[in-house]
Amino acid sequence: MTILVTGGAGFIGSNFVLDWLRQSDEPVVNLDALTYAGNVENLASLDGDARHIFVKGDICDRALIDSLLAQHQPRAIVHFAAESHVDRSISGPGAFMKTNVDGTFTLLEAARAYWGGLAGDAKAAFRFHHVSTDEVYGTLKPTDPPFTETNPYEPNSPYSASKAASDHLVRAWHHTYGLPVVTTNCSNNYGPYHFPEKLIPLMIVNALAGKPLPVYGDGQQIRDWLFVTDHCSGIRAVLAGGKLGETYNIGGWNEKANIDIVKTVCALLDELRPSADGPYARLITYVKDRPGHDRRYAIDARKIERELGWRPAETFETGIRKTVQWYLDHPEWVARVQSGAYRDWVATQYGG
Repeated sequence: MTILVTGGAGFIGSNFVLDWLRQSDEPVVNLDALTYAGNVENLASLDGDARHIFVKGDICDRALIDSLLAQHQPRAIVHFAAESHVDRSISGPGAFMKTNVDGTFTLLEAARAYWGGLAGDAKAAFRFHHVSTDEVYGTLKPTDPPFTETNPYEPNSPYSASKAASDHLVRAWHHTYGLPVVTTNCSNNYGPYHFPEKLIPLMIVNALAGKPLPVYGDGQQIRDWLFVTDHCSGIRAVLAGGKLGETYNIGGWNEKANIDIVKTVCALLDELRPSADGPYARLITYVKDRPGHDRRYAIDARKIERELGWRPAETFETGIRKTVQWYLDHPEWVARVQSGAYRDWVATQYGG
């Protein structure tokens, strides 16, 4: 048996591939276009491992998808591949529409044709697992209950709108064609191999370099934080036992304001890698808020616990300590991922 993973060189995808092959000998065909956030160095520990078949390619390439499905006959597709950074979607939404909408459509059509040609147990066992985000639900007021799977979709950024569109496509392909799909909507992930344009790795990298720690607006935007390996275990649980056509929210039960996240990272760095110039919190710098910034996300993850027995293993305190320590232990990875293009992006986004 084999699974096909799209976007398996990105942050969450590479963690999923590594986690999968730690727990199983079932091979993974890993398809990734290696855009700015895809990094094969994340998968260096799998060099020479016959269970990992890496293919550089675009999910919009129907002929490539068809050939991979015909050659490897996977029992499941786990679809991570996506443009995922809200700030980038504001400045350049076109790439998000192409990858997140057109790419998902292409995969669904290829999967439908492949699944339609299967028979018996292979057809019954096949799954298309679509990985999505809590941002499709919009924003919450301070006293609103967390998002459940029945919340209406109210996306507020080009990124979340493109992911909402892809979610609707997946649902429609199940309803109309019977394609055996499951969807998961996760909260903010953090952990190893996170590209340093997102909040937590950006704070770690900038702090160690003595650079400003940019915090949007008043820093009181609230997110639910999910350690990436917990997300991976949640996906495995849904892939194995989720009901066809259903959506499962995967969250960490960790609502935190952005400024509190930044202060926690600073405190851990003060402990683990103190600066001769004083506490890292001295570098916190408030910058102009981004357009349409959602105020609060929160995930109600009771359905996946009730139906599949899944709960996160990490608390935020254990997960954030592991994350900071990982970045301290892997300076070479950080240095290589910080290309000139990445530095230009951060300077443009946060004012130099």
